[in-house]
Amino acid sequence: MKRFILLLILLMAATTQSWGNMIKEPNVAGGFYSADPKELSDSIDNLKQSTGPVATDRKVEIAIAPHAGYPYSGPVAAYTYKAIARNHYKTIVILGPSHFYPFEGISIWPRGGFKTPLGIVPVDDDFAQALLKENPKFLFLPQVFEREHAIEVELPFLQKTFDSVRIVPILMGDPDPRVCRDLAVALDKLIGQRDDVLILISSDMSHYYTYDVANRMDALSLEAIKEIDPKKFFEGCISRKMEMCGFVPVTTALIFARLRGIQHVEVLKHANSGDTTGDKTRVVGYSSVIFYKEQESKPISPAEKKELLKIARTSIETFVKTGKMPDITSQEARLNESDGAFVTILKHGILRGCIGHIIGQGPLYATVREVSIAAASQDPRFTRLTASELKDIDLEISVLSKPRQVRDASEIQLGRDGVIVSNGEHEGVFLPQVALETGWSKEEFLSELCSQKAGLPPDAWKDPKTSLYVFTAQVFSEKK
Repeated sequence: MKRFILLLILLMAATTQSWGNMIKEPNVAGGFYSADPKELSDSIDNLKQSTGPVATDRKVEIAIAPHAGYPYSGPVAAYTYKAIARNHYKTIVILGPSHFYPFEGISIWPRGGFKTPLGIVPVDDDFAQALLKENPKFLFLPQVFEREHAIEVELPFLQKTFDSVRIVPILMGDPDPRVCRDLAVALDKLIGQRDDVLILISSDMSHYYTYDVANRMDALSLEAIKEIDPKKFFEGCISRKMEMCGFVPVTTALIFARLRGIQHVEVLKHANSGDTTGDKTRVVGYSSVIFYKEQESKPISPAEKKELLKIARTSIETFVKTGKMPDITSQEARLNESDGAFVTILKHGILRGCIGHIIGQGPLYATVREVSIAAASQDPRFTRLTASELKDIDLEISVLSKPRQVRDASEIQLGRDGVIVSNGEHEGVFLPQVALETGWSKEEFLSELCSQKAGLPPDAWKDPKTSLYVFTAQVFSEKK
């Protein structure tokens, strides 16, 4: 009997030790991405540097990234990781599909970590085990993870984006909308009031259609995602009108978004393997998508407006007279926040220069200093401002809210909204006051924006491939 008890104790200790050292070895290192740490690190740096402009000040609560080999989907995935880089997360819940092992419910890796060539990403043991207790269909099935790549492919990007973060790896099985809802409800309950948790969905889009067919299918999927319509999206995938390998995790995310009151979705990038390989006969689609709540711009007080106008005036006068940028700082907390801003120079009421940043790239006061000098010296429509003109100019500053994408022109309100039009490499912006100053109709406003600012055909704003974004502005000037 004593021998049996001793054996039982030893078995329990061995099990506990094994459970505590649950480090998942990589499945696709050397295949989907480089197994060499330096090569892997450099490749991710290069992918992030190759993206187009990305707003990095959104408080992203849900994100979608693809999980194919880095040469194919990496250029798209980089948009997601660039967009979330400035957020502060302690826990990232990764939802992926089970590509190789069919099962009912979900499988949660309960503790330990996942290994990549860049090191080990620890699991949030407390969160994972609390989630396992929420539902009988929430299980740990180690065999589900044996060959799977959906979780793993995201990890090197996370390691290069965050210094310290824990993950909750979840693979989802057979399509069951009840399981999707149960998981969304459980995540909502466990996250509660925390603002340091990200739900990361690992999924590619349509698989192995021709280039044009794939783009049409992906457009339908992204439309349902932007509408945050889990029923439309799930049924569209079941009927094969839409397709994502991770449509079960995405459905869960859409339900979660509704539970959390998240209303804004932005597709940062869509492409497919045909865009990288040139073979458009049989492609796989990829998308980068973020979900976030609206963050209203804080108002600028009268004293802060006065300080910004003084910074703009001092910056222009110093640069025009000396060719140097003045050393200016501000102790005001609001002016140290990151906001986009434009500075407009008017001479006897007529435009003399206007340049700005749509997205904040540092403290507001520093942005105003920079774009003030640019408006005086770099606007290609005008010659550089001279010292003799300084007494004749008035300055106007527009502090911008964060741009948000709209579905079509019907959501644009002239006079309230500034508008950004974007199609491929072409982009243009009009500030809100342009509509008031010109008296244009909405169609005239958008047509002029396309032709004047973006170098597009006047009717490009009607093109489904053209993205429209709106923002508001706090506008104030030296002139009373």
